[in-house]
Amino acid sequence: MRTCPTILKTELLAESGYFQIEALHLQFSNGQQRVYERLRGTGYRSVMLVAMPDPEHVLLVREYAVGVEAKVLGLPKGGAEPDEDYLQAAQRELIEEVGLRAERLTELGELTLAPGHLCHRYSVVLAEDLSPCYLPGDEPEPLDLIRLPLAQIPDLVARGELHEARAIAALFMALGALARRG
Repeated sequence: MRTCPTILKTELLAESGYFQIEALHLQFSNGQQRVYERLRGTGYRSVMLVAMPDPEHVLLVREYAVGVEAKVLGLPKGGAEPDEDYLQAAQRELIEEVGLRAERLTELGELTLAPGHLCHRYSVVLAEDLSPCYLPGDEPEPLDLIRLPLAQIPDLVARGELHEARAIAALFMALGALARRG
């Protein structure tokens, strides 16, 4: 197995409240040198929830996504506050975005987004045994909540109605965890 390249120099190209754009000057094991750019977070941690009101259904949300300038179908998600662990953040986001709280939260693992260019990771959490609970959140408008049979997920993906890769990956993780339980 080859070793990772040596970072010769890192340059900060730009910075916002959430991101830094860096240029990394790399030298690979064969002597080749390249400059790669990456988007680095500023410590932002986030969670994505697979909220299941019962064993056959999942809750999806439709919300505006500025990156694609459209309403997108996905899973409830949000950022963890500095004093929260992932499960605490998941519970708060579920209450704020969906109006439900979970008696059972299970961390399913961590995923990356475009690791060739982004440093961001997020935790996927399965939320079960849901009951009504409400706290005002930070959403600019209410999210459309959709209760959907799990069996319909493959069709939504095939039709392009559910195309957010991280939501699809999180659902895949949840289905695997549920199958292992039996």
